[in-house]
Amino acid sequence: MKELIVRAISGAIYAALFLLSLQSQHALIALFFVFGLICIAEFNKLINQKGISSYIIFIILYLAFAYWQFMVETNEGFIEAIQILHVVTIFVMLFLIKDLFSSKTLPLFITNKYINTTFYLSSAFIFIILIANYYDEFNPNILLGSFVLVWVNDTFAYLVGKNFGKQKLFPSISPKKTVEGFLGGLFFACVSSYFIAKYSSTLDFNSWLVMAIIVSVFGTLGDLIESKYKRQAGVKDSGVIMPGHGGLLDRLDSIIFAAPFIYLFLRLLKYVS
Repeated sequence: MKELIVRAISGAIYAALFLLSLQSQHALIALFFVFGLICIAEFNKLINQKGISSYIIFIILYLAFAYWQFMVETNEGFIEAIQILHVVTIFVMLFLIKDLFSSKTLPLFITNKYINTTFYLSSAFIFIILIANYYDEFNPNILLGSFVLVWVNDTFAYLVGKNFGKQKLFPSISPKKTVEGFLGGLFFACVSSYFIAKYSSTLDFNSWLVMAIIVSVFGTLGDLIESKYKRQAGVKDSGVIMPGHGGLLDRLDSIIFAAPFIYLFLRLLKYVS
């Protein structure tokens, strides 16, 4: 009972910080700046990476892209820089997915771990911020909806898997995850997309439905990839900053991996509309 209370309190604090940060663009940037530093610290421990270089890379990239619009009068060069970052990020994440289906150890780029801290973590936080600026102005509703989809997917994947799960999804990486749980999370995420579209004026139902599928598929892959990192490191959680939950990376792994793909869909949607 005590553990449940502690878990509820730490989860409530995390949720409150996120919801409050949505009231201001600078608050959101500041919160995910701190979140990014914490996640990099946790990830560095998992891959046994020492030094401050990964933090410096994150600080420079994150602040540059987050505050570009405040520092210059035009977006000249910004779109091109984002496109380059986006292509490399997707490329690295696709390789991480590939390695998920092999017996190789992660990261794939073992000789240069900074590739993973830069394009698996640092760039993901940049795209999280960019999602909140989808209309070229601060409008966090899409980001909020994305987090709701992640929460619904994770919650119902756990509940369905626990009560009805039989077929293991990736037993060598995460023995508790099941195919039934994944499908349950996907189904309820798709259902929730209807209500998000109904009470949000940002995107229509079809767009939110695609978002739900992206979040469910790539969020689950992100969870599995982090689980493989943890299994290689011989630890259960990425950290202890959230009592009852583990590390912050444990809570954000789904949105971290899904964010670049969500942003890709939003860019395509903007291009064809």
